[in-house]
Amino acid sequence: MEPIKHECGVAMIRLLKPLEYYVEKYGTDRYALNKLYLMMEKQHNRGQEGAGMACVRLGEQPGHEYMYREKAEGKDAITKIFAEANRQISESSTEDGNAPFIGELMMGHLRYSTTGKSGLKYVHPFLRRNNWKAKNLCLCGNFNMTNMEEVFAKLTKSGQHPRIYSDTYILLEAMGHRLDRECERNFEEAKKLGLEDQNITEYIESHMDMGNVLRTTMPHFDGGYVMCGLTGSGEFFSMRDPNGIRPAFYYQDDEIIALASERPVLQTTFDLECEQVTELEPGQALIVNREGKMRLEQIVPAGKRLACSFERIYFSRGNDRDIHIERKKLGYQLRENILKSIDNDIEHTVFTYIPNTAEVAYYGMVEGMRELYPAVRSEKVVSKDIKMRTFITEDSSRNDLAAHVYDITYGVLNPGVDSLVVIDDSIVRGTTLKESIIRILDRLHPKKIVLVSSSPQVRYPDCYGIDMSHMNEFIAFRAAIELLKDNGQSSVIDEVYQKCKSQEGLPSTQIKNYVKEIYAPFTDGQISGKMVQMLRPSGVKTPIEIVYQTIDGLHKACPDHLGDWYFSGDYPTPGGYRILNSAFIDYYEKVYGTK
Repeated sequence: MEPIKHECGVAMIRLLKPLEYYVEKYGTDRYALNKLYLMMEKQHNRGQEGAGMACVRLGEQPGHEYMYREKAEGKDAITKIFAEANRQISESSTEDGNAPFIGELMMGHLRYSTTGKSGLKYVHPFLRRNNWKAKNLCLCGNFNMTNMEEVFAKLTKSGQHPRIYSDTYILLEAMGHRLDRECERNFEEAKKLGLEDQNITEYIESHMDMGNVLRTTMPHFDGGYVMCGLTGSGEFFSMRDPNGIRPAFYYQDDEIIALASERPVLQTTFDLECEQVTELEPGQALIVNREGKMRLEQIVPAGKRLACSFERIYFSRGNDRDIHIERKKLGYQLRENILKSIDNDIEHTVFTYIPNTAEVAYYGMVEGMRELYPAVRSEKVVSKDIKMRTFITEDSSRNDLAAHVYDITYGVLNPGVDSLVVIDDSIVRGTTLKESIIRILDRLHPKKIVLVSSSPQVRYPDCYGIDMSHMNEFIAFRAAIELLKDNGQSSVIDEVYQKCKSQEGLPSTQIKNYVKEIYAPFTDGQISGKMVQMLRPSGVKTPIEIVYQTIDGLHKACPDHLGDWYFSGDYPTPGGYRILNSAFIDYYEKVYGTK
């Protein structure tokens, strides 16, 4: 109900034929540029704070640019960067074949910040320049690293002096350092062969091995990631984290190699069947050398596969075949708990959903009900209006306007007789429920309101790319805290703080999740009941119940995406526990003060 900012999106294209081939076949020298634009627009959902792209053209002569980059901020960033690229192409002289952004290697990125840092300098791709083509490196990614303090310390200890403290920049410098070493390795090999001058450069560029660079860089990083990059000499690569937390899919034929964060993006852009698109495996890298030869290489050993389940519930576009099926299952298997909440009174119940991401789960819920009761009543009760421009009024009126972002269809219930079941994909913070949804639903005067979440209770912060980092954001956490106070168990809060505090300074591998003790005394139902008390707007008297998906139910619906740390507190990497530990300490010290 309240939007969650989440992981970024990536798109890559490698042309495998000469540029003239695409002009002759497709009638344009902008084939790759146009395809990259389509891939990025189809992933617009993954980033609305900024966008950037990069291009490398092979075989360019000295004195001519061969590596291009464009970045912009804002929701219309994609339009801005492609408008600028097309302007530069149109205004350049193409007689010598060196128009900007016309090249064999293309890479795009859509950004949602997860660290709170904003500004054009934080928009990907990041570029490391050098007068030697092979030492030029351009990086972008869908990731968040959890051990940047340790990596930063290693870099500075080795004598490096990073100019910016951000995971992307530090990764750029770390990988750039190893890229330099790979160039030096090839330089020494060329000298042994008796090569000189430009022949040495040609040898270096034709023997670059990004596998070596990735193997000596990525094992030092802890987090969830899909890293993508281009080098000035024509290396093209993408690598996925060892637990497969962040998604990546690719396609290859005799004309192109393409990679994206979501499978339907490739299907739509290149008119493919689902089976033609392949998922990059955890810990694996897709590497294409200067000559266009692709290989898959296991860079770090694959760990337990814990792909992000929120991708399936909410983030990825629902037109993926498997995601559509899984979201329907998420709604379907809530049937029994929903029936209990309405005392099996289907005749006097109307089913609906919160638009728009819960729509598929709604179809599954209704399908499940109709297997038992054919005469299920379903309506589109809630509509989402255009976003209110609340900045035009003073602060005192802003909340009132924001409460009207949603509206309802009047006359679909028998007041005081019919119950209303409303499904959403997640109930995380509860802000929109309290400020808008519950109050407008109450205008229909239902006998009862049942709020259904197709995902489990979000109890723990994410540190791998989703904007859920503060404990106090979660209504489940706040409810558990209030229950502890109500039951005279406030000492548990102090004890958990002391246990977390005692872990400061420990290696990440030794940190335990003591925050689970906050929830341990209570059932899911008790926590949901407390949520109702906390979220009920003043003046609303209608009985309300919240029904959540179980973690077991989530795994049954999404068996290949078992990453559930925000629900279970079981993090896939050691860095996750460090972030959780810090988040609880931060919460406690801000709310209660240090003791």
